[in-house]
Amino acid sequence: MPTSKQRIDNQTETSQQNLIDMSTKRIKSALVSVFHKDGLDEIIKLLHAEGVQLISTGGTQQFIESLDIPCTAVESLTGYPSILGGRVKTLHPKVFGGILGRRENEKDQAQMQEYEIPAIDLVIVDLYPFEQTVASGAPEADIIEKIDIGGISLIRGAAKNFNDVVIVASKAQYKPLLDILQSNGAETTLEERRFFAREAFAVSSSYDSAIFNYFDKEEKSAFRSAMDCPMSLRYGENPHQKGAFYGNFNKMFNQIHGKEISYNNLLDISAAVELINDFAGETTFAILKHNNACGLASRPTLLEAWEAALAGDPVSAFGGVLIANKAIDKATAEKINEIFFEVIIAPDYDMEALEILTQKKNRIILVQKETALPSQTYRSVLNGVLVQDRDEKVETPEDLKTVSQKAPTSDEIEDMLFANKIVKHSKSNAIVLAKNKQLIASGVGQTSRVDSLRHAIEKAGNFGFSLQGSVMASDAFFPFPDCVQIAHEAGVTAVIHPGGSIRDKESVDYCDANGVSMVITGFRHFKH
Repeated sequence: MPTSKQRIDNQTETSQQNLIDMSTKRIKSALVSVFHKDGLDEIIKLLHAEGVQLISTGGTQQFIESLDIPCTAVESLTGYPSILGGRVKTLHPKVFGGILGRRENEKDQAQMQEYEIPAIDLVIVDLYPFEQTVASGAPEADIIEKIDIGGISLIRGAAKNFNDVVIVASKAQYKPLLDILQSNGAETTLEERRFFAREAFAVSSSYDSAIFNYFDKEEKSAFRSAMDCPMSLRYGENPHQKGAFYGNFNKMFNQIHGKEISYNNLLDISAAVELINDFAGETTFAILKHNNACGLASRPTLLEAWEAALAGDPVSAFGGVLIANKAIDKATAEKINEIFFEVIIAPDYDMEALEILTQKKNRIILVQKETALPSQTYRSVLNGVLVQDRDEKVETPEDLKTVSQKAPTSDEIEDMLFANKIVKHSKSNAIVLAKNKQLIASGVGQTSRVDSLRHAIEKAGNFGFSLQGSVMASDAFFPFPDCVQIAHEAGVTAVIHPGGSIRDKESVDYCDANGVSMVITGFRHFKH
């Protein structure tokens, strides 16, 4: 005789099994209407083998029938042809009733029987390529026609009724469905259907966001953004914070070596890419630490650029992020390999260089692809989001206005423009000291511009640099002449800044009295 505990355990197990059985649904019919057919043939064959009745439209129907598999046309189900130039095909009660009808609801079932509405247990559908059409530069009439109505309605309807229906809303979900069919046949659990519903609403929300942003254009009447391709992170900025990245990282990079990329790695990688983008056309190497350049130089060869960049601050380079805008060769790799660093980014690597750099298993090695950054940047603040245009301004000689009596030399102009690119990507308040297209030292993130300058001067001295003949760049104007005086006394001979202070003349007067060149750009580059 079983004990009372055994009887209770058996009853519990039976109850749990009944719940599982109730949640498991068999797919008996499927509506399939897709643009992307890669990988669909395996799914169709398995569904057919399981006795699933297939319903389809247009090209998808032809595709299914090309596999020698019978398929019912939607028109046969609804009694209506595709009308209004294809705008109305599936929008019919016999389609949506079959999707939305609740299988355990007696009234729903009675109505479905009354109106001869067959149940549809699986919907496989994707959406017109709206974003791709916009990106192609197509005329508005073509763009409007790529706003999907039937498809999005099918997705939302099937996802709403996930208790009974499986919804596959994109090509990305073909593989999960295929895995289920191969493992369990044409049966799904409630948990599996809920998963597909979640993915379907992700597709729907992303699609609607793209359409809204197209119509909203520059109005910015509301903030709508959707990001797919989540990257799992061990934690956020600190171990006690959860973190995640949403974006297509693989569109921008190919990781060929190293450990999992962290939250902080991503911040530094982003800062590195934005910085190096401003040095197109010059062989340049940069070293970043905590989103700021601690070393940067432009030289005829990559090896020379690396050596000059490292000399700027060999201490901060430890554990930094390295980025170059030319392929890494063997000679450069040998020198780089002498220090510890977290990440290296380059457009390519020689095979011999990779043999050297991959000796350390945790080093993150990234190949940067030619991909444009978004035109706008987002930042969470308080209970909302700050949105602004990306700072894409890169000053040229034509932007410079000489305000001092002494005009800068051509070499000083080159160095000032070089320094101005760096200060643009440095945390405010920021000062950059440079000479011969080499970052000598910088002061960043201080509450006083004077403090930033003094810090930069001290760093330059610590690493044995003379500031005689160097230039100074500031990310904003000088409210007083104190910075210009301190810089001149340290050896700086030319200054570049945005200008715009009501006391600009005081700084100009100091330059004129002491033989210093000063130019203004008219463009401030705060980076908080």
